[in-house]
Amino acid sequence: MYEFQLIQSTGFRNHGPEGARDGVEVRLRLPNYRGMRLSLLDGIDVTLDGEFFSHEVTSLILGGTVYDLAAMRDATTVRWAMGEHASVLVPKPGGLLPGIHHVKVAALVRSPYFPPHLQPLPVHGERLATIVLP
Repeated sequence: MYEFQLIQSTGFRNHGPEGARDGVEVRLRLPNYRGMRLSLLDGIDVTLDGEFFSHEVTSLILGGTVYDLAAMRDATTVRWAMGEHASVLVPKPGGLLPGIHHVKVAALVRSPYFPPHLQPLPVHGERLATIVLP
């Protein structure tokens, strides 16, 4: 189901095999009112339980492909369609412990029709999310 909130209620999980977790995935909806080229997304800042992760270190998983910031900027032909989920991958060795976590994101979106001095525009989301045992 495609929810209104930027951070979706499903898809919050540790990334990597059990015993070798290398990060956390947070499922997102498109941070725009219509589909957009991935090159217009200037990364996603994430805060997990007060620990900040810059858009320069997070990656986006879209359609099974992982894009770091440089790859997103070069992805001029890749489109994030309306109704399509993606996940932001946060590099956090060991992942998170099972339980409830406070999650905040800021998707940095560039709009081709806004003046450059107003860019990128942050689209914020915040919610509590739960890591469950595998």
